[in-house]
Amino acid sequence: MATRWWKATGLVLFGVAVTAIAVAEGPPRAASTSPPPAAAPAVVPDDIPLAAPDAAAVDVPSSPQAWGGPRTGMEPTLSDRVVDYKIQVSLDPDKHTLKGKQQLTWRNRSDRPVRSVYLHLYLNAFRNEGSTFFHEQRNFGFDFRSDVAMKDGEWGWIDMTRIMQAGASVPQTFVQPDNGPSTDMTVVRLDLPQAVAPGGSTTLDIDFDAQLPRVIARTGYFGSFHLIAQWFPKIGVLELPGERGATTPRWNVHEFHLHSEFYADFGSYDVTLDVPSDYRVGATGELQGEPVVANGRSRHRYVQHDVHDFAWTADKNYAEPLLGDWTGPGSPPVKIRVLYPPEFKASAAPALKATQESLTYFSRTLGPYPYRTVTVVIPAHNATEAGGMEYPTFFTADSFAKVAPLGMNALLLDFVTIHEFGHGYFYGILASNEFEEPMLDEGLNEYWDQRMLREAGRRYVIAPEWMRRLGIRPHLGEFELERLGARLDDPADGTGANSWGRLSSSSYGAVYSRTATVMRDLEAQLGTPAIEKAFKAYYATWKFRHPSIADLRESLAVSTGRRDVVERVFAQQVYATRKVDDRIERFTSSEVLPLAGFQTEQGKRVDVSEAERDKRISQRREAWSKANPKAKPGSGPFPWRTTVLVRRDGATVPQTLVVTFADGSRKTMQWDDDATWKRFVWEGPSKAVSVQLDPQKLHYLDASKLDDSRTLDADGSAARRWSADFAALFQALQTFLVSL
Repeated sequence: MATRWWKATGLVLFGVAVTAIAVAEGPPRAASTSPPPAAAPAVVPDDIPLAAPDAAAVDVPSSPQAWGGPRTGMEPTLSDRVVDYKIQVSLDPDKHTLKGKQQLTWRNRSDRPVRSVYLHLYLNAFRNEGSTFFHEQRNFGFDFRSDVAMKDGEWGWIDMTRIMQAGASVPQTFVQPDNGPSTDMTVVRLDLPQAVAPGGSTTLDIDFDAQLPRVIARTGYFGSFHLIAQWFPKIGVLELPGERGATTPRWNVHEFHLHSEFYADFGSYDVTLDVPSDYRVGATGELQGEPVVANGRSRHRYVQHDVHDFAWTADKNYAEPLLGDWTGPGSPPVKIRVLYPPEFKASAAPALKATQESLTYFSRTLGPYPYRTVTVVIPAHNATEAGGMEYPTFFTADSFAKVAPLGMNALLLDFVTIHEFGHGYFYGILASNEFEEPMLDEGLNEYWDQRMLREAGRRYVIAPEWMRRLGIRPHLGEFELERLGARLDDPADGTGANSWGRLSSSSYGAVYSRTATVMRDLEAQLGTPAIEKAFKAYYATWKFRHPSIADLRESLAVSTGRRDVVERVFAQQVYATRKVDDRIERFTSSEVLPLAGFQTEQGKRVDVSEAERDKRISQRREAWSKANPKAKPGSGPFPWRTTVLVRRDGATVPQTLVVTFADGSRKTMQWDDDATWKRFVWEGPSKAVSVQLDPQKLHYLDASKLDDSRTLDADGSAARRWSADFAALFQALQTFLVSL
């Protein structure tokens, strides 16, 4: 998920949510008349364990042969296809319901027979107030990305009405792998009549009915607009020893939490969509021929291999799609299709352009784009909850009726488009586990998006039109903005924490900005060429597999040859969380003058009075001034003692301290130990005029950059140093007010 839930609060690019969805207390309300499956038994039938309910950042690297080993390009398929979906589904656009038939073929990669499999029924998150999704929203004080509240008649659900394996009926039982409420119905266990042999496959024939909710949290309808995502029964992932920290086979299948997304095996999708003929359709994958039309309805067949999800949209109000092309080294020719409602025509061309530019950047900096299509959806009016979401070869962007060049709407539309396309790499091709390690998708994608904007040199005017007319045109840099959402003063959770076990919504939102800032600082320490080489190696090694945080750590450490730096950053900021807060505590520079009292002069003890001392000082100053009539201020007959005291209230980071003197000379010192303070003292011929901590700006995680420097003579630099933080704060406040 990208930026739509940020926009609702006005903090669009850095994920600090402040709004809540009001949900009334009360008993769960059923939204379907189908009887629920039986309660879950206490023991998993075939003793294959489930992933831990608090699973988060993996610290043990995966086996080199995990997920079948690296994909070299010589294999017959892009991915090791584990699952195959053949789905036929019909949409009733007036009732907003689905009726589907699904043939799910799953391969057992393990060395033991499997008697029970687990499926996600994500739409049941919106079935009633008893789901884990609403339970967390209501009971744990979590906010979400908008103020959409469910009303009577707007709930959504999914029921599997028939499940067969080789002609035998399959019983189903709802389970709560994460110890959520017993009323949650987003994960179901199927106890198979026939076990799946090691290396063997089984096919399940499933009939299902679904009711779409009024658009909320990535899916649903508004009017004739339908964004249909996480809509079909979807099998969980059986992880093997050596994969993402597993030591024995285990099912990785989590409930649909308020703050979590998705994780699934690669496979093939062959999906036929039956909709009224006056509806336009867009979907994951490639359309197979022309739609088949009969009795006022059209059947659109889409096929896509080597992906792990499928989403689609249908709306009778879509305008004629905007079409585009893209080609790049190593990639097949790509057809781009932008679907948009007429009222948001202004958003279509900028979204197409940003998609083309993203294809160029991501394919050049990570690896070639392997698919032949990209479908971009501009959501309809009052359907913003469907915006800012990613699915393989298919994503939703933002919606604006006016898009002024380099203005605020251009910024939002540009960034959301880049971000959602970027998910096609970090969520799509790399296929990390967004439940347990959202940093690997949301965070790394945010970082790479900002690198793209930085390379392009884009700076946007962050002000509404009336301010622009008054000549108030504040600009923002890329990573300056991310700092504001990174919870610099009060980091509650490491970036490697899972998506649901967090202090608050803003702590989850910090996955975006804090990860981007952590990686930006790591890049500053390692060097841009080193980090670019490392990410290319990470992508080449783990594409079409499922890397963990430990796998990212190892790729960076090995590729850069700087294991010390990489492991320190991961220990401080990924597996834990440490505030970074170094500052200049005190800065003085004063002349070293002769002293009063007993002195030894020419071998004799002499009692120098204060009056005599002052006389000698005046005589030396006068003589020096005559000899140096053009001397600059800050120089003189006496040496200068400069003292700098640096304080540390957080994690140890390597620091550079630069002192500038009146004669233009500089002194540079390094501080890289575990001490909480350090005093530097020098004597020299010139007065110090300024001191700067972190002059190269390696540490954007520092809680405040305003206390990194001091001057001994008043000037405007301190005010100028406010610019980055104030501009970001101004943008946040201004956007929030506009969104009210």
